[in-house]
Amino acid sequence: MSETGRGAPAQSATADREVVVSRGIDAPRELVFEAFTEVRHLSQWWGPEGFTTTTRSFEFRVGGEWDFVMHGPDGTDYQEWITWTEIAPPERIAMLHGESRDDPNAFESVLRFEADGAATRIEMRAVFPTKELRDEAVEKYHAIEAGKQTLGNLAAYVTANVRKGAED
Repeated sequence: MSETGRGAPAQSATADREVVVSRGIDAPRELVFEAFTEVRHLSQWWGPEGFTTTTRSFEFRVGGEWDFVMHGPDGTDYQEWITWTEIAPPERIAMLHGESRDDPNAFESVLRFEADGAATRIEMRAVFPTKELRDEAVEKYHAIEAGKQTLGNLAAYVTANVRKGAED
């Protein structure tokens, strides 16, 4: 079950392995893209509601890595690791996301940033190695709702902080 944010299921060869979430953000796409590419921003909003993020290392370039821990509101720590596989400013970022560099269950994610007048439509598409891993992410970790909350946190952060800074 893929959520496109527009009420229609995604149709593709990998649809049974995907989670897709999108949202409009009232800010130019360059600012939304910047919030994803600079750790000073990313660590402030990344993750679902109630989570915080501690970055251990961050290098935003193709082949670079983001090694971090997400701290859940219940005190649970989640080890996370991302390597950037494609960067096309300010339109697209592709990455491999898992618990560690050699995680066999790591999934691919593509972020698309589409200008919508003075606003931005962002889409996060995660493709898991198997349908079972996708189903586990949705059922056990609430991936669709968590993705929506993460994009909500991004929207709130960009409009309150990044955009304000650009206007100063």
